[in-house]
Amino acid sequence: MAMKVILLKDVDGLGATGSVRDVKEGYARNYLFPRGLAVPATERAVRTLQHQQQTTAQRLQRERHTVEELAAALEQAVVEIRAKGGEGGRLFGSVTTADIAQILVERGFQVDKKQIALDEPIKTAGFFKVPVRVGQGIVAHVDLNVVAGE
Repeated sequence: MAMKVILLKDVDGLGATGSVRDVKEGYARNYLFPRGLAVPATERAVRTLQHQQQTTAQRLQRERHTVEELAAALEQAVVEIRAKGGEGGRLFGSVTTADIAQILVERGFQVDKKQIALDEPIKTAGFFKVPVRVGQGIVAHVDLNVVAGE
């Protein structure tokens, strides 16, 4: 005889967290329930699951909106960093992700150096498009002007 269960965790070969599945009673009683992998799919449990999924979807939508706003603001930003340099625009040091993150934070953006995707530190003066991973798969490109000076 089969019974409906709601999976509380991912179960290989059965389904992902939050899905409702038909399983044999013995499998549910002897394996899924004791290990905390599933609960019976009663009307109340299904309503609770739907409410949780709806709440999660709304939260993700709010977060996505916030991330998109941050990305749009970063796309508009032009950041200037002054670094010590010599002739021909060569810098004595380099501009790193930490330097860029610090400037962006000073300008009011909530960005961490781990979000800045530089392949290697910048060692010459000039204009650069710096990719910033703002979240949820969105990457913004910040215009960076590196100025070499004394």
